[in-house]
Amino acid sequence: MSGYLGSYATLGLLLVVAVLFFVLAFGANRVLRPATPAEPVGKRTSYECGLDPVGADWAQMQIRYYVYAYLYLLFAVESVFLFPWAVVFDRPGFGLVTVAEMGIFVGVLALGILYAWRKNVLRWS
Repeated sequence: MSGYLGSYATLGLLLVVAVLFFVLAFGANRVLRPATPAEPVGKRTSYECGLDPVGADWAQMQIRYYVYAYLYLLFAVESVFLFPWAVVFDRPGFGLVTVAEMGIFVGVLALGILYAWRKNVLRWS
């Protein structure tokens, strides 16, 4: 299969094989599964660390846990940008413009943590 249409024939053959595999897998599942699966006692109950569930199935979470997670993720991801800069810091050609850009970047990070601190977001209780 060479030439212009050979690539399309290969792609078409791959798609036919994929669809055939999908149909055969689901067909084998339908043929081999039990007709009426037994319902074991407690199969659809919720599971909490091996203990019987206590209370209602809906629990309210406080928003501050999500804020902590968001702040951690924000500063962890942005700190990843500091590592390549720190690795090439001592190389020649590392000019004053690059140092100024990183200073602005660190300044924005500092403003973000200062804002979170002033809004008492970092207070646990």
